[in-house]
Amino acid sequence: MPAAAQAPKPNAELNRAWAAGYRAAFVCSSLWNGDGKPIEAIERDELTGIYPEIEADVRELTADVDAAAKRVSVRYRDDMPPRIAEWSGREGCVTLPIGAQPASASQGNRRPDLDTQRWPMGDKDARAPIARGLTPFDRVATDIASFGGRSSSLLIVKNGRIALEHYWSGHDVHTAQRTFSVAKSMAATLIGHAVQQGSIDVTKPAMIAEWQSPGDPRAAITTEQLMRMASGLTSDTAGNRSDAIYMGGASVRQWTTQWPLLNPPNTRYRYANNDTLLATLSLKAALQKTGMPLDPAAFFDRLGMTRTFVEHDKDGDYILSSQVWTTARDLARLGLLYQNDGMWQGERLLPADWRRFVTTPSGPQPEGAFGYGAGFWLLGKSDGIPADAFGAFGNRGQYVVVIPSRALVIVRQGYDDDKTRLDIAKLVKAIAAADR
Repeated sequence: MPAAAQAPKPNAELNRAWAAGYRAAFVCSSLWNGDGKPIEAIERDELTGIYPEIEADVRELTADVDAAAKRVSVRYRDDMPPRIAEWSGREGCVTLPIGAQPASASQGNRRPDLDTQRWPMGDKDARAPIARGLTPFDRVATDIASFGGRSSSLLIVKNGRIALEHYWSGHDVHTAQRTFSVAKSMAATLIGHAVQQGSIDVTKPAMIAEWQSPGDPRAAITTEQLMRMASGLTSDTAGNRSDAIYMGGASVRQWTTQWPLLNPPNTRYRYANNDTLLATLSLKAALQKTGMPLDPAAFFDRLGMTRTFVEHDKDGDYILSSQVWTTARDLARLGLLYQNDGMWQGERLLPADWRRFVTTPSGPQPEGAFGYGAGFWLLGKSDGIPADAFGAFGNRGQYVVVIPSRALVIVRQGYDDDKTRLDIAKLVKAIAAADR
């Protein structure tokens, strides 16, 4: 699992500014990336269970919602402009930097409506026929509380069709929720597609312009090492905190390219948002050399993931370490792409060996029960879980687990907190045992 977040040094004034940015961003994304989640549900789900140093301010501050402009403003100080998040259409909400004035966000580039197409491109005939009104997996959904955490969805795909689908907390098939670090596996998928196109070689040094000065040792770090959390870079906190980007509106490039090398690349495992963000910058630069833009929405739409919103900073760089909002069914589609070994509707979208690549541990490994590949976690060492099981993991209990040998894809979304968390190994073990 991702390393526990290290709390930054107390700074009440900065924390309040970040809290305002957090509230603006989460209200904006919850309102317009989904089908209009009610404010009271946003307060209950999205604005609780968060970093303790900002939670009180997040709860106290008031969001001003401009529905016509699709803009959320949160004032945190009388002598400063409010923190602002603006909805941009297909690419979700953009959080402006501290002190920035509102801009005119474009709300064009709407998502295609594929709902009436057959599953998996659309929602028609998504559910497998159920004999006698029950599936082998119903007991798991009935006992969901026994696995810990607070679930909002559980979806199980067997042999390409939905075998079980349950929602809680007012969620439904079209409720978008933040992926947190499941986004890192999405970034790995976009990189894989570029490898299939011949646009990037992940074994070569990452294309980071800021590292190209003569004598800069970071110039040798490869995109693969960034994907494997083995860059050797350091940062100011444990690697899974990127507050300046997520809450402060800082640019991805400004924040991620500044950190120095601390260890030789490929010698230490250190879970880091920065590594994934840098890998995405390398992907963007590689695509630009071929005259192609980095366009996550266009790729995910090819999978029928039309309710997946990949958000970016004010400069247009995607925050693919965490800032993606999507539905359980769209996450199942992502899992099916890997279940099908990179094939989709008869077309190869990922290299033939990409699933093997992202699920093969190489170099340093994290401590604990789960291994790490290249953007995906490895579950095969856990008792009762098939050896080929792997998954995308995100904070607060977001999971996509793929078991190719069983033709199983498992999606679980939730609102876990420090007091109660889902035991993903226990859940996958129970589902594998029920599969017959």
